[in-house]
Amino acid sequence: MTATFRSDCVLCPRLARFLSVTAHENPDYHCKPVAPFGEAAPKLLIVGLAPGMHGANRTGRPFTGDYAGILLYESLHAIGLSNAPKSVDRNDGLKLHGVLITNAVKCLPPENKPLPVEIKTCNQYLSAELVKLSSVTTILALGTVAHDAVLMASGLKRSAAKFGHGNEYELPENRRMIDSYHCSRYNTQTRRLTPEMFQVVLKRAAVLAGL
Repeated sequence: MTATFRSDCVLCPRLARFLSVTAHENPDYHCKPVAPFGEAAPKLLIVGLAPGMHGANRTGRPFTGDYAGILLYESLHAIGLSNAPKSVDRNDGLKLHGVLITNAVKCLPPENKPLPVEIKTCNQYLSAELVKLSSVTTILALGTVAHDAVLMASGLKRSAAKFGHGNEYELPENRRMIDSYHCSRYNTQTRRLTPEMFQVVLKRAAVLAGL
């Protein structure tokens, strides 16, 4: 089953309750499912985990307003895939070139950890995005959850491809997926993922996408 993104989706009871509580505590936050951001007909699709509490859940744009977005947007700008190195809010004029950014789970999960059933339920939206975005030739999966979600949305089993930083796999519809460690605060501060490592993978994804 596939479904077009809905900003009023409440299919996951735990996430819907958590968003309701978060909205009450932070009335100026977005606190709704976060839509993809970028070009309408991209060649490269970047898939993250889920909105961060004070990032996308606040601003309503993926990887915007929190630490995880710093490396991503700086790196996109460094290789010419955006018009600015920072993503501040939805009205900052930022534009991506040939790229669309989305998440495996569209709603903020408690402790940034969606449950398997929530990942599966939300996968219908990622699946619909892949169907709609016929222009996409390459997918960059940020982390294991995103990697597995892309496989699921592509009609493949988790056993079809093992996550690993820099790994590349062929997908249906003549697409390719390349993996990267997620650009989270933990990964970057522990040096599990360095800016140099991330730029190498991002550049490779851009080359595969013909950007």
